[in-house]
Formats: sequence, structure tokens, C-alpha cells
Amino acid sequence: MNTLSVVIPTYNRCDTLLKAITAYANQTVLGSIAEIIVVDDGSTDSTGALVSQLASDAAVPIRYFRQENKGPAAARNVGIREAGSKLILFTDDDIIPGPTLAAEHVEWHGRFPEISTAVLGQVTWHPEVRPTPFMKWYGSDGPLFSFAHLAGRTEINYEYFYSCNICVKTEFLRKYGTFDEDFKVAAFEDCELGYRLGKAGMRLLYNSRALAYHYQRVSFDDACRRAKKCAAAEAVFKQKEAGLHFYSARPISALSRLKPLGKPLLWPLKSVIDGPVPLPRHVYRAVLRSYS
Repeated sequence: MNTLSVVIPTYNRCDTLLKAITAYANQTVLGSIAEIIVVDDGSTDSTGALVSQLASDAAVPIRYFRQENKGPAAARNVGIREAGSKLILFTDDDIIPGPTLAAEHVEWHGRFPEISTAVLGQVTWHPEVRPTPFMKWYGSDGPLFSFAHLAGRTEINYEYFYSCNICVKTEFLRKYGTFDEDFKVAAFEDCELGYRLGKAGMRLLYNSRALAYHYQRVSFDDACRRAKKCAAAEAVFKQKEAGLHFYSARPISALSRLKPLGKPLLWPLKSVIDGPVPLPRHVYRAVLRSYS
């Protein structure tokens, strides 16, 4: 029954990595997980020692690989090469699996055994991070993830190939594509791979019951810093076939045209973005676009 290899790229996140790996030990169907593959992307903290300690008495085999800092795309490719199971579950070092995550992924792949079928699970904020209204927008209807758009849907397209919680047949990945290592940060690299796999015939399904929790608190300033960091990845994406296809179908928005005028007009709103009062989604989008 050991059909699932969990692949976790990590970089300097010992605390959340510990929570993630511990949660995998509490899965309802622990026997479905053959191994947890941790790929250390050149961490400078005690990640190696932590994983070694966890592996010494883990209920599930934990395999540790270390590379020079090359980004999560390269780290996940190590996992693809090393995985010994029929299924690979890609996740992140700040994603805490719900107790039935592995069972849901394995069950759906049993229902849809074609090698071209992949399954996306849902990610929401962990209750312990006390998500603000801005975070709830950012993680469900904003630039981070768009899970709000998937409610009631099963068949979805490559744009939702989110590597935070997606399970793919190992054979299909090795035959038709791995992550493009031109991407050095966690942005656009999963969508780009999703596009190529889609061209190869991937059928992407969404199972909202395959639930995991994002253990990270994000302020408006954090989101602005991430947007600037991701700009380089977006530039790479726009040079790929996937990026050309993605942006050709999207007209330039009115908000983009107004960006040079945004800061003076939106300054009063910036001070309340992280507050407890929800604002309309177009306000969050306009302010974030103007300040990042």
C-alpha cells in the first residue's frame, strides 16, 4: 500500500518543517506513505540536524538530500529523481498536512488510475497563524493562491498546478517534464510545469477534501516584498511558451494602467490593510499592485 512519496523542498524553516513532518506521522492512513523526501536547498540553519533527528525514530522513512541554493524548482527535481513510489505529493516546508491528506490523494488516484491524471488538494491558513482579512483574500482570491475560484469544480486547468499540495504520477512526470530550473524562487515554476504537462495530456482534478494548512503569517508589507522578489521569476515566465500563452489570453487591466497614480490616492488605505475589518477584494488588489 506504500504508494506515496512526499517531496518537501526546504530552506531555513526548521520550525515549520518540524510541524509538517510531525503531522505526516499522524495521517489516518499512514501506511500509504512510503517515504518523505526532504530536499535542503542550501539552508544555513539546523535543518540537517533536525531531519536527522526526526529520521532516527520516524514511523515513515525520511530521506534527506542537500544541494547548493538553486531554488525550489531544482529541489523538487531531486525529489522526482529519487522518489521510489508510483505517486509524488509535492508540498512545502510551511504546509501542514491535514490528517486525511495522504488518504484523499491515494483514494483519488485509485479512482483515476490513468498516468496522466494529477490531483490538486486545498490549502488554507492554519488557525494558529490567526489570518487577517487581507491574508484570507491573499491566500484564496489573490496573487498567492486562487482556491476561491475552484469551489464546486473538479476539472481544472494548468493555471492551478500549485506545488504546495499536488499529487502526480511519478511515471508521467519522468516521461513528460520536470521543473524548469531557470526559476530560482517559488513563483511561476509550478504553473510553467503545469502548462507543459497539460500539453502532454495531463488531466488536473481538484479535491477540496485533500486539505493542508499554510503555517505562515503574512502582512501587507510581506506581500509587497514577495511581489518584488517574484518579479524576476515573472520575467523568466514571460519568456517561456507557458508565459506567452498565459498572458496572451489576458488583456491589460485598468488597475495596471492606473498604477502610477495609485500611491497618493491609496495611501490612507495602506494603514488599515492589516486590520480586522475586511475590505473589498478590488481594494486589496489595487493597493498591493500600487505598492509592489
